[in-house]
Amino acid sequence: MREDLSWTYTLAGAMNTFNALGYLVGALLTPWALKRWGAVRVLIVGSVLASLLMAMTGFFTQALYLLLQRFLAGVASAAVFVSGGLLAARLGAHLPSQSGLLLGIYYGGTGWGIVISALCVPAAIALSAAHHAQHTWSWAWWCLAFICAIISAALFLIRSHLNRWMPELSTASPAPSNEYQASLPTTTLSAPTQPAWRVWAPGLLGYGLFGVGYIGYMTFVVAVLREQGAPSDNITFFYAALGLAVVASSRIWAGLLNHFKGGQALAILNALLSVATLIPALTSAWPAMLLSGILFGGVFLSVVASTTAMVKHNLPASQWASGISAFTVVFAVGQIVGPTVVGWIADGPGGLQRGLVFSAAALLLGALVAWQQKPLQSQTS
Repeated sequence: MREDLSWTYTLAGAMNTFNALGYLVGALLTPWALKRWGAVRVLIVGSVLASLLMAMTGFFTQALYLLLQRFLAGVASAAVFVSGGLLAARLGAHLPSQSGLLLGIYYGGTGWGIVISALCVPAAIALSAAHHAQHTWSWAWWCLAFICAIISAALFLIRSHLNRWMPELSTASPAPSNEYQASLPTTTLSAPTQPAWRVWAPGLLGYGLFGVGYIGYMTFVVAVLREQGAPSDNITFFYAALGLAVVASSRIWAGLLNHFKGGQALAILNALLSVATLIPALTSAWPAMLLSGILFGGVFLSVVASTTAMVKHNLPASQWASGISAFTVVFAVGQIVGPTVVGWIADGPGGLQRGLVFSAAALLLGALVAWQQKPLQSQTS
């Protein structure tokens, strides 16, 4: 799309920035939606809307319309991510010994989406080229939207099972208006001398910096491979390997998520991501690039799972929705900053490699900050 529509890297990054803006709005609205309609219904409606919005991408070429579409898709995606994470967390409460694994499976499921897209997008583009389509990338978006529609239909068909297995999820707990305050144990809410956000500050800031850093890699790593002259088959293999690593990550990091109650898991995973992001800035060797993708895929969504695990370890179940949403908000803020800044840097001297150095630095700083997050019980005892 960037090449066909003659975008700068800054405009390409802005597409993900607007998506993140929508994600932020969605994260703020989701607790209200959970209270009104429940997690299962929010998950299904969000999935259907995300599918429709993905299909719409293939019909537009003007940047303004695409920016609006990306914004609305972000709203729907946040609803899916928060409600699905809440469902996974509640299911884990019934199986405490498997809690970390269940969260990893939920977030690692994105890996199968990455694998499917890695295989389907080149095929859709090749088919559209064979039919002399004006914009070959349009067919790729429609192909992905069709797959999402099938999965949304499957969610709709199993809705009764979700409500039967976890009937308490059919209605969500009311979410207080102050999400940071809602994310704290009730024992700390009565202490007016200490603002609620301070207790969560290291974890929230570390996660926000994760949002800044990881999104630059995901936005531009394929562009880096193309600049390095990687064949199309190598790019497909790279992205598929990254996705499979995401799937495997659910088992790799389950013990880590169960063991640490504070921000240590978030810190360790951020540090590993920093290494993975820095590799393409230092070398164009194919084995090193592949290692970067596998390491990145094996870690990045486990960072998301680590914050859900942190919420579960430290908060009562009635506050999980607000806790997850609070982390989602700072994550969205980070995603707003990351793509445009990296794109702006990439348009200047040093190109994409210098942009990735910025991303790696943000991730490393996020690791250092997150390490300071202590379990809330130790802060309130």
